[in-house]
Amino acid sequence: MTSTELIVSITAAAAAIAADIPDNAQLAVAAAAFVQLGDTLAVIAAQRDLCGTQGDTKCGEQQK
Repeated sequence: MTSTELIVSITAAAAAIAADIPDNAQLAVAAAAFVQLGDTLAVIAAQRDLCGTQGDTKCGEQQK
């Protein structure tokens, strides 16, 4: 999938979701939830990259 196709797909998904949530307050809550989901996924990806570059097999595990 190209970057343009990805953007078009995301835009289409947003339009479909917005069409199913007519209340603006509920749509705002859904949008905030998706932002949080995206931010959390970004943190997970960053931690994976960091752990991979440091070669720490126990990266992310709590110390006992």
